[in-house]
Amino acid sequence: MAEITAALVKDLREKTGAGMMDCKRALAETGGEIEAAVDWLRKKGLAAAAKKSGRVAAEGLVGMASAPGRAAMVEINAETDFVARNEHFQSLVEEVAKIALTVGEDVETIRSAQFPGTERTVAEQITHLIATIGENMNLRRARVLSVGRGVVATYVHSALKPGLGKIGVLVAVEADSELDGLEVLGRQVGMHVAAARPDALDVDAVDPAALDRERAVLSEQARASGKPEAIIEKMVEGRIRKYYEEVVLLEQVWVHDGESRVRAVVQKAGAKLTGFARFQLGEGVEKDEATDFAAEVAAAAGLTK
Repeated sequence: MAEITAALVKDLREKTGAGMMDCKRALAETGGEIEAAVDWLRKKGLAAAAKKSGRVAAEGLVGMASAPGRAAMVEINAETDFVARNEHFQSLVEEVAKIALTVGEDVETIRSAQFPGTERTVAEQITHLIATIGENMNLRRARVLSVGRGVVATYVHSALKPGLGKIGVLVAVEADSELDGLEVLGRQVGMHVAAARPDALDVDAVDPAALDRERAVLSEQARASGKPEAIIEKMVEGRIRKYYEEVVLLEQVWVHDGESRVRAVVQKAGAKLTGFARFQLGEGVEKDEATDFAAEVAAAAGLTK
C-alpha cells in the first residue's frame, strides 16, 4: 500500500475537485492508487469526470514547422516563462521543429540530428544553451503528421510569434479541394481542438481501456439508482454516447457555431480528417511548488508531508 501523503491528497483534489477528507478516504480505500481513487470518488458521486491532468506547471514553448502535405510540432521545456521570450531559445525551438519535419517525431532521433550552422547535435546544442542562459531545458516530445492529397494545417493559440506559443495543434485534412480552402478548414478545426481538447479522432480510435473504465464507472452510478438491469444497460449506453460527444473530435459540437457536429462540418466541405495532435505546454508535467498547501492539508488531515 502506498503511503498516503499530503502531496497525494493534493494531486487527487486537483484531478477531481473533491473535498480533502473525501480524497483522503478514497486513497485509503484504494491502497493509495491515484487512478483507482478517482474512480472510487466518481462512483460515490463525489467527483466530476476525471480531469486528465493537474495544474500545468512547466514553461518553455511549443513550436511548429510546415512543408507541403506535412507539418511538425515540438515542445521544449525550460524552468521559467522568462526563457520563452529569449531570442536564442525561440530560435532553438524553431530549428528543432524544422529538424523534426525532416527526421520524424522520434525524440531520440531528433536529439542526435545535427543542429544547423554548428558541429553540434540537437542534444549538444540544448546543453550549450543551458550553459549560456543558465536554465535547465528539455526536448520533451514531437509529433509529425502528413497527408497524401490535402494539407496539414497548423494552429498556435495566443502565439508569441508565428509558429511559437503555449498551445499548438496539427490537423491533417484530405480532399481534392483547393488547398487554400483546406487550410482555412484545417485552421478552424485547429481552433476547435485547442478549445475542446478531444482525445480521439473518431469512435474507433477511443482507447479501449479508457472506454471500459468509463463504462464501469457509469454502471456503478446507474446501479445506485436501484433500477432493473435492463434499464441500467440502456442508461449506460446513453451515457456512453454522451461520453463520445465529449472526447471524440468528430462527435463534438463545433465550437464556432455551438450547434453542428464536427463530422457534419467536415463532410459539408467535402473533406476528411485523418489525424490531429494537440500539445499544451507543460501538460502533465509536475514541478516543485510551494509547500504551504501541502502543509495545510497535513495539518488538517494528520498526514505526513
